[in-house]
Amino acid sequence: MGTAAVYYVYLGLSCCHGPRVGTIRNTNTNIISSGTMKLRRQVLEQLDKELAKGDEKTALSLVKDSQGKPGGLRCFGAARQVPQRIYTLDELKLNGIETVSLLSPVDGTLGSIERNLQIAAVLGGSAAWSAFRLDSQQVLYISLGLLFLWTLDVITFNGGIGGLVLDTIGHFISRKYHNRVIQHEAGHFLIAYLLGVLPRGYTLSSLDALQKEGSLNVQAGTSFVDSEFLEEVNTGKVTAMEMLMEIDFIYYYQTLNRFSCVALAGVATEYLLYGYAEGGLADISKLDGLLRGLGFTQKKADSQIRWAVLNTILLLRRHEEARAKLADAMSERRSVGDCIDAIEEAIDDI
Repeated sequence: MGTAAVYYVYLGLSCCHGPRVGTIRNTNTNIISSGTMKLRRQVLEQLDKELAKGDEKTALSLVKDSQGKPGGLRCFGAARQVPQRIYTLDELKLNGIETVSLLSPVDGTLGSIERNLQIAAVLGGSAAWSAFRLDSQQVLYISLGLLFLWTLDVITFNGGIGGLVLDTIGHFISRKYHNRVIQHEAGHFLIAYLLGVLPRGYTLSSLDALQKEGSLNVQAGTSFVDSEFLEEVNTGKVTAMEMLMEIDFIYYYQTLNRFSCVALAGVATEYLLYGYAEGGLADISKLDGLLRGLGFTQKKADSQIRWAVLNTILLLRRHEEARAKLADAMSERRSVGDCIDAIEEAIDDI
């Protein structure tokens, strides 16, 4: 009998197990010359300077000019993605993806803290009433004052003060919550970079966002440089860039595809690490609103999201080491350039 070779074809990716013929290529990809590293560090140091000056256009040009060059940035926009077509829920399950756990985040940590604070407030109020012998009129005035402050926060700051308090307490008392936020943002950062969207900066808490952005209603998040990407997403008018082919009536939309994956990267990272997602409801809502704004039918929206989920999960699995090292760099509040360097250092084969 002849020698048999076993072929696997799945999700558009194929491989063959059988006898190897010809010369085996020795890549030695783990050895990076000091000259190459020095050139990359120079590019990234200049990138940090341009971002610090607020010159985002020059920063983006700097990265694009060094894209794929020796000593440049090999991984920026170089991700290998799965083919875009209609994927069924069964196909996602075969890849170990349960969409219910991934796409229905419930923040149990902050929810629990909020409930405990409410119980503490009631018990504290009762204790104060007994200790200071407050009459009913004084209790009424205090209650009205607290209600006014709560209403002011909701109307003026969109609940920002309450969110700041809850988030700060969450980071202080829950190590798991603190780490989850870091990993969540590392997922956004990594996927954006691999898909060619340059991160401008990141925050890891509401307090961090208040100090950097000066806004109370901003939580942890990653911001981006690509003005064209941001403008199209924020206006809800993603330009349809029809490519050369159409698969099952799903068109390739370059910007939409990038945004879909970046938006889902945080919840996908949490899902891979913890088996479910707690944060990221706002990311999913924004993506859902964008698809509805573009006039997507439910079937077409589901197809777009399933592809984005699969593509993002496979990218995160493939580059798990890069995500872990990036999270370490972000936890140390390293610069964007240093975070990118951690990605480039960790990835041998994009």
